[in-house]
Amino acid sequence: MYSSKRMLNYPFNRARFGRSRITSQEEAFYLCFSLQCLKGIGKDGSIKSNKELWEYSKSEKPAFPISYKAYSHLRHKNWVVRSGLQYGVDFIAYRHLPALIHSEYAVLALSKGDNELNRRLRVWSDVHCTVRLCGSVAKTLLVLFVDRNSQGTSSPSCLEHYTVEEETITSWNPEQSREDQTSLRNQTK
Repeated sequence: MYSSKRMLNYPFNRARFGRSRITSQEEAFYLCFSLQCLKGIGKDGSIKSNKELWEYSKSEKPAFPISYKAYSHLRHKNWVVRSGLQYGVDFIAYRHLPALIHSEYAVLALSKGDNELNRRLRVWSDVHCTVRLCGSVAKTLLVLFVDRNSQGTSSPSCLEHYTVEEETITSWNPEQSREDQTSLRNQTK
């Protein structure tokens, strides 16, 4: 449904940042809606409006407004965002180009107060498993709580009223806590 309007060759392709492969529905919509460098084309060859792409994305993924707001929130903070499917999360976030470094965060996007869309992290064992997995692959779990602020999902313009709260969840490391306490004692002496 999405096609490239124009691909930039230099310097993005050399850094593998501007490659023509789109990795998620959120990325495709971000390129169409926010950056306006991609156009959606229907099966009949007609160019689709942002509203039509929004409706299509919501029909394919009911939680799309929440996941898109989380995705765009990270992109606006200059993170490189990729699919987190291999880690059991929504996204992974890189500080720089993925070809140069490993990702720092495993990201979950949750709707604040909407139990229908929040099917993850409902019980302690889900939290424990996710944090253990993130720890074993050297990532910090970043949970983005998206509040719709009583706005609907009728058009992409509703996103302006959505807010995002960030929470990091890590496992407690007693050795690290001892080191922190020792350095605090040394600083106060």
